[in-house]
Amino acid sequence: MNDLTKEVNADSAAESSKKNDTAFIAKLALGLVFLHVLVFIWFAINQNQHFHDIEKSISKKLEQLQATNQQSFALAKQADERSVKTRVQTEMIEQKLAESRDQQEVLQTLYNQLAEDREMTAVAEVEQLVTIANQQLKLSGNVKSALLALQAADQHLEPLNLPRATLLRQTLGNEIQNLRQFPQIDPILMTAQIESLTTLCANLPLVSDHEPALSKKVAQDEYLKTTHLGKMQRFAYKIWADIKNLVTVERIDKPTAPLLSTEHRFYLRENLKLRLLSARIALLQRDEMSYQADLNTVKTWLHQYYDIQHPNAVKALALLDKLIENKVNLALPDLAESLSGINRYKLSLEESR
Repeated sequence: MNDLTKEVNADSAAESSKKNDTAFIAKLALGLVFLHVLVFIWFAINQNQHFHDIEKSISKKLEQLQATNQQSFALAKQADERSVKTRVQTEMIEQKLAESRDQQEVLQTLYNQLAEDREMTAVAEVEQLVTIANQQLKLSGNVKSALLALQAADQHLEPLNLPRATLLRQTLGNEIQNLRQFPQIDPILMTAQIESLTTLCANLPLVSDHEPALSKKVAQDEYLKTTHLGKMQRFAYKIWADIKNLVTVERIDKPTAPLLSTEHRFYLRENLKLRLLSARIALLQRDEMSYQADLNTVKTWLHQYYDIQHPNAVKALALLDKLIENKVNLALPDLAESLSGINRYKLSLEESR
């Protein structure tokens, strides 16, 4: 019995020990579970706080992004408006550029036409001036007028900065240089001198009038007019001149000039005018022989029939000697080279059209 009781007690103790172990394990497990629950709750609370912080950060960032998006939208809207304005302005600029391009083409066409017309006008004016210069040389032998006409033609070509214009200017320059080296003959001046000589000879006193002393008296009176003599001196000088005129002294070593009647005097003066007119015509015709013959005849008549001591006679003889020294029949240069250059220029203008 004791053994059975011992065994029962042992079994009960074992069962009690097992129950105690099981309760400890259960308590331990329950503690672990509670600890896990606490840890889970703490982790959950921590995660919730972290998520809350993240949510706030995300919310702030979303607000910032929204504000940024609004700004971007406003900027995009402004950019869109500016783009529209820029597109409109670009279209207007392109339209104006197209109009400007069309106007430029029209202006270029007009400029080319004006340049061609200007060049043709200049060439026509140059041709006219060279023709005038050639006529002055051939018809009247007026080198000065021809030279002026060629210089004017060169000035008309100066604004045309073209190779063919430069070539023509070189040709005109050679012609101008040749004319400058040519002896200058001015038929207009010589004609005026012949007219002046005619006027002087119209009233010259004749030797047959026996007025040489009177001629000297006229010269002396002219001299007295240019001096500053007093009245008494001038009066005394006139009296002395009248006394000297009482006696006439003539040379007999030369033949006495023939006495001429009034009719012969008239014919002499008219023949003298005709000789001077003939010399003028010979000058225009560049007839050297007739020109010199007429002037020498006039000079002979002045020495033979007129009082050469008279002041007007002295002037007439000096002017006559000057006219005789001039040569009127000079081999004048030809402007054929310039005229040929103008014709070539006109042909090049027609070919360039």
